[in-house]
Amino acid sequence: MSITRFLTPNVSSTHIPLAERLRPRSLGEVIGQQHLLGEGMALRVAFESGQPHSCILWGPPGVGKTTIARLMADAFDAQFLSISAVLGGVKEIREAVEMAVAVRDGLDPRRTIMFVDEVHRFNKSQQDAFLPHVESGLFTFIGATTENPSFEVNSALLSRAAVYVLQPLSEDDLGQIIAKAQSIQAVPALDGAAHQRLVAYADGDARRLLNTLETLAVAASREKRQEIDDSWLMRVLGERMRRYDKGGEQFYDTISALHKSVRGSDPDAALYWLVRMLDGGAEPKYMARRLIRMASEDIGLADPRALRLALDAAEVYERLGSPEGELALAECVVYLAVAPKSNAVYKAYKEARALIKKDGTRPVPMHLRNAPTKMMKDMDWGKGYRYAHDEEDGFAAGETYLPEGLDNPGFYRPVARGLEIKIADKLRQLRDKNQQAGQ
Repeated sequence: MSITRFLTPNVSSTHIPLAERLRPRSLGEVIGQQHLLGEGMALRVAFESGQPHSCILWGPPGVGKTTIARLMADAFDAQFLSISAVLGGVKEIREAVEMAVAVRDGLDPRRTIMFVDEVHRFNKSQQDAFLPHVESGLFTFIGATTENPSFEVNSALLSRAAVYVLQPLSEDDLGQIIAKAQSIQAVPALDGAAHQRLVAYADGDARRLLNTLETLAVAASREKRQEIDDSWLMRVLGERMRRYDKGGEQFYDTISALHKSVRGSDPDAALYWLVRMLDGGAEPKYMARRLIRMASEDIGLADPRALRLALDAAEVYERLGSPEGELALAECVVYLAVAPKSNAVYKAYKEARALIKKDGTRPVPMHLRNAPTKMMKDMDWGKGYRYAHDEEDGFAAGETYLPEGLDNPGFYRPVARGLEIKIADKLRQLRDKNQQAGQ
């Protein structure tokens, strides 16, 4: 049976994995995720409310999803049941329900926290099996997923759960984990270069960091080493620990070089940095995400096909894996490098966010409001709106769409490259028509 009850381990035992020995026992010990767990933040408030609620914890591996779920069970003195969606099924769900009923109806009634790891791996019928018990209050459901819950979790279950987005751990967070491991004498001292290499290799994943530290600790103990230096670390872990280069640059320096080579329209350099990162062990899925960002940030509407190609490359890699799928990433990076460049949309978006942040909440103009009821129509909601499709050339010349009193901010300024040349011409024509209409 793949259902597990959580029991607090004897942290003094050296036979317990380092990740378990360092697992936080209170919110104050959690490293990272302060946007959710800091004072006054959403999850912190939920813990302090005394009332658990169903939720989905969405984030990459090794960022604390299981830890937060366990802490929630502790905070509410609840039974903690865990099911792996990779190993479990409807049978395990049924058995977990029986355990929850037994605890609820026992001599010492308690709540149950039902934790489902990799919940996106369950199919629709398996996810539906939780619904009646969530609604009845038999247990509080917590799902953990590395995939977007909007696509991978049933809407019925999703509507009954708050979604919290967890972030990769920062370099400072990872440094704190190393210091914590050293504080219990689980890991020898590290020189600066070795410390830096380990943090870069972990790439925001605490589990990867802790597993690597444990491997190093065993090897160091065997050789009776008091300090781990970079050369010894590389000798022990070899290819596993290459930092995406042979010359000593940091991981993010290499990513920066790739991004800037694409932005600078140098396909050879872009391909060089991509291949060097893949050769050094960079996660191809991570690389695919970065290419998608480049297509949006640096190419935009100068060539809208770039974004579609980046998405296609990510999908091809998902289907083929390595090494075959990496060719799609190479094709994409070359295309992005030779594509016309524009950051006009990127800049427009940032300017719009800045304005919204400082500006007041302006009311929606009456002629733009939705009027689905007679009462709203009687109150003039939607009155005077001009349906653009009924106008000449599909454009309501002179119509206004911004809130009253807000001058046109001119966020979007197309560049004179690629498709944006035609977009700029189109916008000029539309502005001329507005002026002719008396705007």
